[in-house]
Amino acid sequence: MGTRTRKLIGAVVLIVFVDAYMWIAMLLTAIWLGDKPGLLQGFGYAFAGLIWIVPAGAIISWMSKPGR
Repeated sequence: MGTRTRKLIGAVVLIVFVDAYMWIAMLLTAIWLGDKPGLLQGFGYAFAGLIWIVPAGAIISWMSKPGR
């Protein structure tokens, strides 16, 4: 697979992943921490807001591999 094709696929996957992750993280955090104090909710949203970096980094690493 060529570099340009890999970057195009990776960009589309990354956009779809981040959008889906945002909605799922918001929903789960609201369900699990909806009745908790505001500070705990803030930490929950901050934690959920940082976790997406791990899979996004894997996608970006895959996109950066040299082509044939």
